[in-house]
Amino acid sequence: MTETANTPENTPANSTAADAATALIVIDVQESFRQRESWQAASDPEVAVKVGRLVAHARERGQLVVWVLHSEPGTGTVFDPATGHVRLIEGLARQDGEPLLTKTSHNAFTTTNLQQILTERGVRSLITCGIRTEQCVETTTRLGSDLGYDVTFVVDATATEPISHPDAPAGRPLAEVLADPRTLGTADIIARTEYALAGRFATVTTVKELTGS
Repeated sequence: MTETANTPENTPANSTAADAATALIVIDVQESFRQRESWQAASDPEVAVKVGRLVAHARERGQLVVWVLHSEPGTGTVFDPATGHVRLIEGLARQDGEPLLTKTSHNAFTTTNLQQILTERGVRSLITCGIRTEQCVETTTRLGSDLGYDVTFVVDATATEPISHPDAPAGRPLAEVLADPRTLGTADIIARTEYALAGRFATVTTVKELTGS
């Protein structure tokens, strides 16, 4: 994959040194999730729209946009590349020069060369968004913070699904999961994630607060 760095000729006029040192990490906003029954109960089924606003803002500012997809080869699940669902949700598209990474771990660092890309680009600050709030986006945020990056977590540009109680049987229909009083709902998941990250691992913000619109 060919990557192009910003130059004086293609850097937006309103870009700053801070923008040049910032990367938007778009995590797992992929068709795989929309193929599962549980997506019917997602906190924001249209999360790609908000993510798209962040991407547009990052490009306008001359910030690096990094796309990350989750892959589980050979599993036969919706995360198996052979199914054709390990691709960006319709409406989102990578531009030339924007890295596209495929991971097999929860966080976006461990099984990719993300840190190498960020180091080569002089990136010191990260903006994280994507699916799922408390899983791949949170773990990437935590690890990014531990690696020394200044991380901003855009909470309303993330989405998640209800989580069954650990003792609940696996593979239940969605209706049973939702009817179980022990199921952790999406609002609680998001709130707990904000509590865990804010002031410890990241600055928690919203699309409107970050973009000004």
